[in-house]
Amino acid sequence: MVYEVYLRSFADGTGDGLGDVPGLRSRLAYLADLGVDALWVTPWYPSPMADGGYDVSEYRDVDPRFGTLDDVDALLADAHALGLRLVVDLVANHTSSEHPWFRAALAAAPGSRERTRYFFRDGRAGGEEPPNDWISAFGGPAWTRVRELDGRPGQWYLHLFAPEQPDLDWDSPDVQEEFDGIVRFWLDRGVDGIRVDAAPAMAKVPDLPDAGHPPDATFASSEWVDNPHWDVDAVHEVFRRWRRIGDTYDGERLFVSEAVVNGPERLARYVRPDELHTTFNFDYLKAPWDARALRAVVEGTLAALAPVGAPATWVLSSHDETRHVTRFGRADSGAAVMGFDAAAPADLALGLRRARAAALLTLALPGGAYLYQGEELGLPEVEDLPEEALQDPTWERSGHTARGRDGCRVPLPWSGDRPPFGFAPDGVSPWLPQPASWRSLTAQAQRDDPSSTLSLYRDALRLRRQLLGEEPLTWLDLGEDVLAFDRGSALRCVVNLSARPVPLTGLGTVLLTSGGAAADLPPDTAAWLAP
Repeated sequence: MVYEVYLRSFADGTGDGLGDVPGLRSRLAYLADLGVDALWVTPWYPSPMADGGYDVSEYRDVDPRFGTLDDVDALLADAHALGLRLVVDLVANHTSSEHPWFRAALAAAPGSRERTRYFFRDGRAGGEEPPNDWISAFGGPAWTRVRELDGRPGQWYLHLFAPEQPDLDWDSPDVQEEFDGIVRFWLDRGVDGIRVDAAPAMAKVPDLPDAGHPPDATFASSEWVDNPHWDVDAVHEVFRRWRRIGDTYDGERLFVSEAVVNGPERLARYVRPDELHTTFNFDYLKAPWDARALRAVVEGTLAALAPVGAPATWVLSSHDETRHVTRFGRADSGAAVMGFDAAAPADLALGLRRARAAALLTLALPGGAYLYQGEELGLPEVEDLPEEALQDPTWERSGHTARGRDGCRVPLPWSGDRPPFGFAPDGVSPWLPQPASWRSLTAQAQRDDPSSTLSLYRDALRLRRQLLGEEPLTWLDLGEDVLAFDRGSALRCVVNLSARPVPLTGLGTVLLTSGGAAADLPPDTAAWLAP
């Protein structure tokens, strides 16, 4: 089990309202007690923060707002002493526009070596239009025009995300050699793994042909086939290169990808034996609360990964997606692209009931699981953030029509009965405001309550560690809208997605339920049993 730490929102250790490395270090005991095995920490590198740190201006340092390299060394030492491994985030598709390389490219002439590290191209229609029809994940075209040193409008540069995040050209030897050094820098420092951000973006078809996007296209990479700027086959050479580096280190070093691609078969290519070890499973994250849909994703994932021998991973929420307590409370319970779904009425009581059941489903599946900070507290999406507080680049890029991902990034509530709920010192305002209603959801309020969501996760992770290993999954037939399976002889999982109670009599000894009595499993709940 890997716990995602969205660093800005986890814990403030310096009193400025922003989460940081000292804050994370101060809460390691909480994570060890929860029962997780590893942490994945979002970027802590120096950054102008145009996209929450995913716009990196220096890859071998820590942003002063988050701490120092000495703080990271202390964090690693404390985490390892508690048996926790640590995975860092590597943003390798693009840099910040403030990165020294990009500043040098802007100061150089077209065709110069400095510009070959990125995608600088002449525009069409005499230079007035972008070089092709590629689009940005944050809305609008994926090209921005620059002014040359003489002040005239000049070439265009590519950015599949924000304009402040220019794409690197991975055909450049400079890029390849620089990132070899970056990977070694962090592995030498003692990190246990690297998570590769936006992995499918890191190769483009030569000559950058049009993708055929219609004028109103959205960034729907899970639907794309043969797209020239996403999931291009050449990207796998990068991962083979990094895997060769990682394999030279003693101990186990993990590479995991963020890869939103078209189906589990394409996803499996990222975890072939000589590439990355695991990859996030977005088909599972985006699946609606529906028995047939969830079973199809589970079966498809396991079938696609079996030939390459890679373990599955399962995830319900992340810093890019609407929190699943809110998502599961909506009539349309599937996730939208990168969490940018429009606000829709959500029954949060229903959503929490389903989220608790989904936790037991997820933790019973074979393979690994990722937990996004705060889901163990049952946190919902914050959908009413004031407009002036919104910082996600989608808000501006969409012309204030898409609120973006800030609602899932609100700082965690640790203790107390009013904001900042122990996230920061009393009187300090967090970088995003917390709802006053979270007073009942703090870690302190839930810690000693056996019926709390925190206790459910803690109990489930303990049982998972005790009972589960490499046992295969075997489906059971308990009805069309019930997911039921055995993991060998160790554990039976029953998830009721129907509108009627499901009798548990005769199915085994109940070990844990997400809600309801032990005899009959209510709708939208789950149970673990000893068969």
